[in-house]
Amino acid sequence: MIFERASDVVLDDVFLHLPEFVADARVFLKLEGLNPAGSVKLKTALGLIEAAEETGALRPGATLIESSSGNLGIALSVVAAAKGYPLTVVTDPNATRQSIRMMQSLGTQVVEVTTRDAQGGYLQTRIDHIHQRLADHPELVWLNQYANPANTRVHRERTAKAVHQGLGVVDALFVGAGTTGTLMGCVEYFNRYSPGTRVIAVDSVGSVTFGHAAPRFIPGLGTSRRPEIYTDSGDFEKILISEVDTIAMCRLVAARYGLLAGGSTGTVLAAVRQLGPTLPPGSRIAAISPDMGDKYVDTVYSDTWVAERYTENPDLAALGRITTM
Repeated sequence: MIFERASDVVLDDVFLHLPEFVADARVFLKLEGLNPAGSVKLKTALGLIEAAEETGALRPGATLIESSSGNLGIALSVVAAAKGYPLTVVTDPNATRQSIRMMQSLGTQVVEVTTRDAQGGYLQTRIDHIHQRLADHPELVWLNQYANPANTRVHRERTAKAVHQGLGVVDALFVGAGTTGTLMGCVEYFNRYSPGTRVIAVDSVGSVTFGHAAPRFIPGLGTSRRPEIYTDSGDFEKILISEVDTIAMCRLVAARYGLLAGGSTGTVLAAVRQLGPTLPPGSRIAAISPDMGDKYVDTVYSDTWVAERYTENPDLAALGRITTM
């Protein structure tokens, strides 16, 4: 295959079978990290920018601004560079240093806010900074992934459809809840085209989307402010996973399957491992893996980083030695 731009390289048909991950079930992991941006957020970035271009809100030479803890910022950096748009990403201390360097290497201006918001996170602080920048520079274009329906639409039309086309009918689909664009897109699609599929939304303990605020350290899933595009329609199930379980699952999957998974993937797979046994024998389970683990080697896979942040679990660093399921 030959592509004209790096931002066009979206591989939507790659699934990894995880044998014996859940007894009496087949588990298929949709790998979204095999593109130049390294995550599912490349589709989000394309959807947001293309929608802004179509409506005329984004014209040649305009400067973009967005809030991101990492993956969307990288994806927007890829698309903005390919299309020639200057970009500013507002991030926070939970973003990995590698993610920040990747954005900067692609020509993006990165602003890091350090004041926690009222919920103990940084999201509202990031958004407040953007509002101030817009007041000072009204020519800036804020794509606003948290409220933009293009976020939901692109995952309904691409991600969810790719799962259905690639795997056929699945009994359950596990989707992480960050900005909830992927989740809402999958809920809308499967409600219409495969209503018998159970959609299970996975979020981190400490996220306010369908939980309660608490400090979190792993970027990706979870928010300290409920996204406007999120609708609790009752058409999907919810489960919260602790970051300790996320770390344990990332390390376990690396040891057992040779897959260095990102933090969000570890969260989703921890939910599959917990709820999978409650499904009927012979079930087909799909799970969406938002990104790979290369950006997490100094965090999730670092014994030192883990021990410094999860002091209530002094033996957590030993999880790297887990080799059996």
